Amino acid sequence: MSNATKLVAEARESFGKGVARKLRAVGKTPVVLYGHGIEPKHLTIETHPLSLVVRHANALVELDIAGETQLALVKDVQKDPVRQVIEHVDLLVVSKREKVEASIPVVVEGEPFSGTIALQEAASLLVTVPAVAIPEHIVVDVEGLTEGTQILAKDLKLDADVELAGDPEELVVHVAIPEMDAEMEAEEAAAEAAE
Repeated sequence: MSNATKLVAEARESFGKGVARKLRAVGKTPVVLYGHGIEPKHLTIETHPLSLVVRHANALVELDIAGETQLALVKDVQKDPVRQVIEHVDLLVVSKREKVEASIPVVVEGEPFSGTIALQEAASLLVTVPAVAIPEHIVVDVEGLTEGTQILAKDLKLDADVELAGDPEELVVHVAIPEMDAEMEAEEAAAEAAE
């Protein structure tokens, strides 16, 4: 489960590309904090600790803004496509008791029945969860599953406080015989029939 990472944020009064470039040159990243009907707040955060946080999906941060604490969720990270430097981050205000929609990565574990493979069809699932308890991933166990087995979103065992927000009929994983093996078996069967 996610724990909020504490970051110190400073208000900024100046805007524009030139200002943002100067901030990044001194190791700070421009950030906008919005949501819950508040006026958007333009802030700066030290780049290094922020870059460690935004590596994780649905990262939760606890901002210290001039002594005031604010809980927020990383909503969008804009990076330079060539240098991969963080250019800007959008943060969404959340409260401890609030539930949020989050896209959670799917992780497949286990080995299906011998001679088959598990094909992952969904990389992530949309769920509604408490803002302070967002899971890092959803595990799909394929141990021993046989060819033709399909696991839909509604079939997954989710924690009690995690609710599926996307399509319950979405195909997450299915088990099949690898195509090369199927082709070889068909060729062998054809050769045997010809003999």
